[in-house]
Amino acid sequence: MLRKILSVGLFLVLFTGVAHARVLIPAPPELSASAWILMDANTGKVLVEQNADQQLPPASLTKMMTSYIVASELHNGKVKEQDLVPISVTAWEMGGSKMFVREGTQVPLIDLLRGVVIQSGNDASVALAEYLAGSEGAFADVMNQQAKLLGMENSTFYNATGWPIDGHLTTARDLSLLARALIQDFPEHYDIYAEKYFEYNGIKQPNRNRLLWRDSSVDGLKTGHTEEAGYCLVSSAVRNGMRLIAVVMGTSSEEARARESQKLLAFGFRYYETGKVYAKGDVLQENARVWYGVEDSVNLVAPEDIYLTIPRGSKDQLEAKILVDEAIEAPLSDSQPLGRLTVSFEGEPLLDMSLVADHAIEEAGMFSRLWDAISLFFKGLFS
Repeated sequence: MLRKILSVGLFLVLFTGVAHARVLIPAPPELSASAWILMDANTGKVLVEQNADQQLPPASLTKMMTSYIVASELHNGKVKEQDLVPISVTAWEMGGSKMFVREGTQVPLIDLLRGVVIQSGNDASVALAEYLAGSEGAFADVMNQQAKLLGMENSTFYNATGWPIDGHLTTARDLSLLARALIQDFPEHYDIYAEKYFEYNGIKQPNRNRLLWRDSSVDGLKTGHTEEAGYCLVSSAVRNGMRLIAVVMGTSSEEARARESQKLLAFGFRYYETGKVYAKGDVLQENARVWYGVEDSVNLVAPEDIYLTIPRGSKDQLEAKILVDEAIEAPLSDSQPLGRLTVSFEGEPLLDMSLVADHAIEEAGMFSRLWDAISLFFKGLFS
């Protein structure tokens, strides 16, 4: 059973800006695209969406999953950046955008990863898929397994490149989840997405993401284009510590995908803000009563860093509540959940997460436990 405790003044210093009596968010921009979504990368809050769950061909946005798996293998030490990857005839013969690797040669893995991310090389993607999984088909199985782990419930991959094939589909929402994972899980390799040029085999190619030249706050992620998919872009930008992810699918041109993405990012940065509510270990409830323990109280703390995304100027309108277990009984383990923090804005839930014990408490001796049992008995009768 939980006991509600109203918490007053929790957010007075968490966000900057002037609070207003009532916050009005204007209508989101209209985009010339088949589907789109705008997400805050820290909190995962979706700010704007349209047809975000419609399954669409992703074209070379597929390569985000290819690069995610490569980065995962690097992060886990299963491969190394300077591993020499053999180039097969299959990889060499790939059409479309290319890194221009040569059949029969060996290429450092990190160069191939840059070829995938910056040059959108189909040849590089196939070479990496074959190296990591034995074949592109087997690699596609890994892609689909990873998609499920990331919560990409409406995605199915048949290849590592996005080469058109029936059933190779994803959604704007799923791609935003993938982009967020790329940024958060492997920051040591995310810098590649901001690189504007990569030269290999004497051929220097530019990153196809035009926003890297137009907006200094943009540092990724990936473009895609086929006749069926149209022009697509997943972009991310950071301003004043707030990172947004925009996914735009099915526009009419390179210029359109850049322009429509800019609209989304500008809207999000203008009308929303993200603040760090608490740091991991911050005390949210002091001296919660503990029964049957060698200590009679414990502090409840945040189990991790907590962020919130809210309309600008709405900090004074947030409602926060702490719910604490009514009868906390020892023994307690370190970080044991003992309550919850909930935050809402105008009735909309923004946060619901566990609060945990700040330290372990051992069980008391028999006499102390008996006394607490008697106290609890009368408390239950007369409280």
